[in-house]
Amino acid sequence: QVQLAESGGGSVQAGGSLTLSCVASYSDRYCMAWFRQGPGKEREGVAVLSNVGGISYADSVKGRFTISKDNAKKTLYLQMNSLKPEDSGMYYCAANTFCPWSDGVWSLSGRDYTYWGQGTQVTVSS
Repeated sequence: QVQLAESGGGSVQAGGSLTLSCVASYSDRYCMAWFRQGPGKEREGVAVLSNVGGISYADSVKGRFTISKDNAKKTLYLQMNSLKPEDSGMYYCAANTFCPWSDGVWSLSGRDYTYWGQGTQVTVSS
C-alpha cells in the first residue's frame, strides 16, 4: 500500500509561485500525478510523471507548472509559477502501479489512480 502526504499549499497573490511536495512510500516504478479540485468544480488532472519518466500536463497549466520527483527523498513536487485565481483548489497527489497511455499523453484521469493523499489547499487571490 502506498501512503501519500502532501504539503506546501497556502495563499498567494496572482502571479506568484508555490511548490507542492508529496512524500510517498513508493518505489520509483510507480506512476505519480497531481490533481486538483476547485470549489464547485470537478476533479482535474494537472500533471503526471510516468514510471518511465514521461510527463504530461493539462493544457491549463502548460508552461507554468513543472512536475518532478526526487527518488532518494521519495518526494514528488509540483512547481507552480504565474499562478492565477482559477488555479485555486485542493491539490492531491496520486499514484498507481502503471501509467495508462492514450492519444499521445499519459493519463490524467482520476479513475486510473489507486492511491491518494489527503490534499493541500492552494488559494490564489487576484
